[in-house]
Amino acid sequence: MPKSALLSINDLSISFLSNSEEKEIIKSISYQIYSDEVVAIVGESGSGKSVSSLSIMGLLPKKISRLKSGSIIFNEKELNYLSQKEFQTIRGNDIAMIFQEPMSSLNPSMRCGRQVEEILKQHTSLSNKEIKTEIISLFNQVKLPNPERIYTSYPHEISGGQKQRVMIAMAIACKPKLLIADEPTTALDVTVQQDIINLLKDIQKETNMSIIFISHDLSLVSQIADKVIVMYQGEIVEQGSTAEIFHYPKHNYTKALIGARPSSEIRLKKLPTIKDFIEDKVDKTIITDEDRATHHKKLYGKNPLLEIIDVEKEYITQKGLFGKDKRFKAVNGVSFQVFPGETVGLVGESGCGKSTLGNAILQLDKATAGIIKYKGNDIRTLNSNELRSLRKEIQIIFQDPYASLNPRMTVGNAIIEPMTVHQIGTNYNDRKQKVIELLFKVGLNEDSFYKYPHEFSGGQRQRVGIARTIALEPTLIVCDESVSALDISVQAQVLNLLNDLKQDFGFTYIFISHDLAVVKYMANQLIVMNKGKIEEIGDADEIYGKPKKEYTKKLIHAIPKRLKHE
Repeated sequence: MPKSALLSINDLSISFLSNSEEKEIIKSISYQIYSDEVVAIVGESGSGKSVSSLSIMGLLPKKISRLKSGSIIFNEKELNYLSQKEFQTIRGNDIAMIFQEPMSSLNPSMRCGRQVEEILKQHTSLSNKEIKTEIISLFNQVKLPNPERIYTSYPHEISGGQKQRVMIAMAIACKPKLLIADEPTTALDVTVQQDIINLLKDIQKETNMSIIFISHDLSLVSQIADKVIVMYQGEIVEQGSTAEIFHYPKHNYTKALIGARPSSEIRLKKLPTIKDFIEDKVDKTIITDEDRATHHKKLYGKNPLLEIIDVEKEYITQKGLFGKDKRFKAVNGVSFQVFPGETVGLVGESGCGKSTLGNAILQLDKATAGIIKYKGNDIRTLNSNELRSLRKEIQIIFQDPYASLNPRMTVGNAIIEPMTVHQIGTNYNDRKQKVIELLFKVGLNEDSFYKYPHEFSGGQRQRVGIARTIALEPTLIVCDESVSALDISVQAQVLNLLNDLKQDFGFTYIFISHDLAVVKYMANQLIVMNKGKIEEIGDADEIYGKPKKEYTKKLIHAIPKRLKHE
């Protein structure tokens, strides 16, 4: 007799109301999850993977969402018609969820221990003493260092990876039958990402619970899932065992998700996008070792554009009225050169000093020691007028373009504003024409000029950020984690755009990221940072192929392997 599914989604369709119009977001999807099974739901932003999972938790907004058809049966109980009170007995107890962003999911004004305590008080009859013992045990189970300290810590006092572990402890506190993990590793360091995957695998083996693992990264889910469901534009386009999906993908969208991430073996001239796969127009032109060697010979025959010599950045932590000040070197004796037209990759885990170094180069947070030479001049000694001129030449593309754009200003005016400051263009109309040309250059249309930041998707906002940066006609651009939060295919589009712009305008990039696979694809020279110092420096391909230091080996080993289909 076949065993019954723990969760059964049957012909589920969900619509949302927007401006009095009803739009179908989930279109007749069906799948089953059995006990002791890990099922990955993959797809890009807008594919419907998170919406369908929130419906299982009963967390869709009632006023603007509507179940058009279908059923959600969990443990032989229909969930769609439960009252809020009935749902509260299931939510957190039988079905639990780990959210994508732990900082916004945890209460910043409540200690971590108390947040887990709330769950146990609601769903168990344990005494206060038993609850604390259980929480310390949970923190040990999720491998948090010094559980007693974490118990009394506020979220801002612990790292991103530790916050995610606290979220996992909360989710497994009542030993749920089903755990929904919604992008639980996005924006985490590659090593921390690997730790979280291993932790979830260990917990699943110990407890035999089922997991729905939601992600846009197919390489990542291959390490944890028994079965994979691929969603595209609200539909399930393919589902099957992990081996079937990776080795024999049928749908072009699945092939695109596998193929859009940079390969470690070959360097394609252009990264394939979802559209390329859907239209069967993948450009397979490879940059050979000979091409790269010829380019490097030309590149390194020039004088350096930027020289970093023994740069240090020290911070002082005040320890109170009578305590001693504590000194911390975020950047410690760093030296390297950047040549015109080069892309220098700067990698390392959070806290290694790479963004601090980027800010020192940009003169946003000045170095405490050392020399930073730009075009032969030490920029640390510039006066305010000279520094203003330098701001035009050295620009930055931020990780979060939404936070760097004024929400009350149209995109066109946001790009024109710095052009006016630096006297680029003769008048408003001249600048407007230049901005419209730039918008086309970064893959947006003329209408974008009149829109506000909230009217764009994440990938489109990143294009706006790039247009704003290149509007000042800079020479050197610091890209600080500028693709880390983007979907795989949007990431491919933005990386292709950056390479095209580099070719068209002769830009020089310092590309900062924790994703070694992406940096290796983009970079000529690779710098690996660890605890404020340079761990390893050299040709990107050589370091990736034959790393000398254990730290670099650890970073490379933690990268989810890009699986090939046959």
